[in-house]
Amino acid sequence: MVQANVSCAPVGARGRDEDVAYLVRYLREERGLVQAPAEGRPFDEAFAEFRALVNTREPRPADERFLAVQDRLLRGLIVQAGIARAAELPPTPVDARLSVWRGDITTLEADAIVNAANSALLGCWLPGHHCIDNAIHTFAGVQLRMACAALMERQGHAEPTGRVQVTDAYNLPARWVLHTVGPIANGAPTERHRRELASCYESCLEAAAACGCRTVAFCCVSTGTFGFPQREAAEIAVGAVRSWLDRHAEEGADAVGGTRGADGGAVRGVASGSGAAGSANASGPGSSPEAPGAPSGLKVVFNVFGDEDEAIYHDLLG
Repeated sequence: MVQANVSCAPVGARGRDEDVAYLVRYLREERGLVQAPAEGRPFDEAFAEFRALVNTREPRPADERFLAVQDRLLRGLIVQAGIARAAELPPTPVDARLSVWRGDITTLEADAIVNAANSALLGCWLPGHHCIDNAIHTFAGVQLRMACAALMERQGHAEPTGRVQVTDAYNLPARWVLHTVGPIANGAPTERHRRELASCYESCLEAAAACGCRTVAFCCVSTGTFGFPQREAAEIAVGAVRSWLDRHAEEGADAVGGTRGADGGAVRGVASGSGAAGSANASGPGSSPEAPGAPSGLKVVFNVFGDEDEAIYHDLLG
């Protein structure tokens, strides 16, 4: 296996090029690919190959040097892109508990971010695909797919729609990733699809409260390849979140300190690893190092990426 001398010190452009070249060599050698990549190629080209290789990599351990170099590279790229802080985002005119933010969710510092996952929960396997699942798994690092695989092995079946699984965020600025599987509407949502989409938001809020989160950021669940119409999905998202916040503000913190999902099922275990919480394991959300927080203090961010979603959310929330 390729070896490297690893330092925790920040690296410049040259160090960044060396890091990505090492990572690509490691991943190629891991697969038995003998042809070496061209030397001196542009960073963007080398990183695209790194991304493709990790997107298609089976969930398996990597050696410590690989993880150290990967972590340094990914964290450096995130810092270079500019980290936004969920707690500092301006509130919407309609509801001070909510914010609308347009940007890359992998650069958002929040207690939890929501990933629109598929039922296998192992991330997107399409090399370089421009979906939220791919971006989160790429920039969190290969540890995330390993953690998700461990969760799914223990569960023994595909992830149901409308529920939530919690993992460490590893190299992302967030603390936790909340993985939820939205309904596949294919442009024609039914009442069941609408209930399932609302359940995605409610289940994630339950998990966020159980993990002691003060800030949680939602992507637009089910509006991509799953085909839920954007306007209707946004209306359901806003309605579900505001209703949940209203209901739990009235009930008080004690009412949501448990571990029940929106459909009455348990919010499943937290898989954590070398990012924020030590070696990989699974336990109840209550085992988070932080005590459950009062939902009345929970700030919710609706993260949008395109013009249409941004316009829809501003129309709904001012």
